[in-house]
Amino acid sequence: MDQISQPNSSDVKNKECFSNKVSLETELSETLYETMKDFVLSNPTWDQYKLINSALATFLIQNGCTDNSVSEIYLNQLFTPSKSF
Repeated sequence: MDQISQPNSSDVKNKECFSNKVSLETELSETLYETMKDFVLSNPTWDQYKLINSALATFLIQNGCTDNSVSEIYLNQLFTPSKSF
């Protein structure tokens, strides 16, 4: 994916949550890619990594995941101010 993020050093808490990282490669539909890119470009507090982490945590929690680390990521994104969704 093209680098569409804007540097944001204020998210220390989220960086702690994502300290153990695994690289993930996947194919996205063009529609999902364009929508994600537009969202990230219009919301400077988000980048593609935060968006994917948030989406995965939300999906997992909504489908029965009870892992505390996933719950923490999910709750952090719920209570992080955002310009718009």
